[in-house]
Amino acid sequence: MPPPSATPSSPPPGRRGADALVAALRRAGTTQVFTLSGNHIMPVFDAAIGSGLSLIHTRHEAATVHMADAYARITGQVGIALVTGGPGHANAVSALYTAAMAEAPVVLLSGHAPQDQLGRGAFQEMRQAEMAAPVCKASWTCESADTLATDVARAIRIARSGRPGPVHLSLPTDALDKAFTVAVPDAAAFEAEAMPLDAAVAAQVMQRLASAQRPLILAGPASMTRPGRAALAALEAASGIPVVGMESPRGVADASLGAFAQVLAQADAVLLLGKRVDFTLKFGQAPFPANAVVMQIDAEPAEIERARKALGARLQLTAMADAPEALKALAAAARPHANAAWRADVRSAVAYRPAAWDSARSELPGRLHPVQMLRPLQALLDSHPDAVLVCDGGEIGQWAMACLSAPHRVNNGVAGSIGSGLPYALAARVAQPEAPVVAVMGDGTVGFHIAEFDTAVRCGLGFVAVIGNDARWNAEYQIQLRDYGADRLLGCELNATRYDAVAVAFGAWGAVVTDPADMAATAQAARASGQPACVNVMIEGVPAPMIKR
Repeated sequence: MPPPSATPSSPPPGRRGADALVAALRRAGTTQVFTLSGNHIMPVFDAAIGSGLSLIHTRHEAATVHMADAYARITGQVGIALVTGGPGHANAVSALYTAAMAEAPVVLLSGHAPQDQLGRGAFQEMRQAEMAAPVCKASWTCESADTLATDVARAIRIARSGRPGPVHLSLPTDALDKAFTVAVPDAAAFEAEAMPLDAAVAAQVMQRLASAQRPLILAGPASMTRPGRAALAALEAASGIPVVGMESPRGVADASLGAFAQVLAQADAVLLLGKRVDFTLKFGQAPFPANAVVMQIDAEPAEIERARKALGARLQLTAMADAPEALKALAAAARPHANAAWRADVRSAVAYRPAAWDSARSELPGRLHPVQMLRPLQALLDSHPDAVLVCDGGEIGQWAMACLSAPHRVNNGVAGSIGSGLPYALAARVAQPEAPVVAVMGDGTVGFHIAEFDTAVRCGLGFVAVIGNDARWNAEYQIQLRDYGADRLLGCELNATRYDAVAVAFGAWGAVVTDPADMAATAQAARASGQPACVNVMIEGVPAPMIKR
């Protein structure tokens, strides 16, 4: 037993490295870890008992990272995922890419073969750090029990700093099992390293924007959290310059941005604020304005260099800073812009939705149009100030982003990968234990992690999953139909599965909807159940909206 003077955050010499790891997570303020058990990480599970660290135990390793991703985006804290080594680690790696493109601060902790067995054919031996490196800000393997706590602090600090993103740390079992002698770092070691924007540069940027007739500020995914969107709105209010955040793989064609592409083409000055010049901006080609003056503030030199290659002489001013610090400095330097009509036009374009949607109906009996499925859900999202909307899938995800809004929104991000919706919903419930959580997914999407209904039932995590069921991979179907023709469709069909019945088999609440008149009442009943709920809606497989005024 430790002496009375010992505390959980400063364990005495002689304790296991696993205890140092847990103490470091607690020192960082971590209370939730998303995990799936396995041989290599059993010491961490044991050390977590009585520590105040809650383990949400999932059904697939990728789900742990997706949950950490959503938790980070909603809470602003670093999301922690813990998986076993070898194939468990490999299962988790693909989800790191989604978190990286969403710019979410996540740390993946993976068990690892003991260091004294490496190269000898150890159980599940794998070059884990090298495998994760391409989809992480940093990736390495802990060397000893004495470095565990400082490694965790470094991982959390890197994940938070600059452009947020995932970090991976492998944990050899001998490091977890052996005694450690080094104290856990103090809380400051876990904090983000601020990258402020020089006040003079901020003033110069805002002056150049103010002198333009049609200026525009584009922000990247890191600014699309609830606090980030509030900061974007504050900058727009202070400057009168429209500020638009982007976080969708559809880029300028993102349905939640309405007819934005049309006004983007009219801009004569653009500030890229943590926004990459990539496929979402057509690599700087139309509708990105050909003659606009472009400025860029970014946390990474490589992104500025990439923009320089894409934009050439159009890129006239660059500066290094992270998005939150830049937003504060720019708002402080802002002066009202004279062209209020331009701001109104941009806002009108982003808000625009076709009037025809008001009368949208399915042409197929027993099916709903996506708008008929989605619009009744807004009442649930409007019922609480902390409601969460999860959007996942190809075509249906775009319909959801166009039709619905909520204080918190988590989507599958610039990565364009699908299947994360159910894990996102569970993490959203952990992050917001009282607010409604509505997760809109396609039938293709829900199949990836449908076993997480078991996790939700075990952990008492109630939410409403709404499945748009058109019995096909509709995004791929629409691509094949457009590019190859109706007689060359292949590999798009799915069964019209009763996903609600699958959820019920896991112990959840379920219902099927085939009549638009039943949609609102069924969604309310799902929410009122207090359980994990699956509303399986039979829909017509229409293309994602392409909005033009």
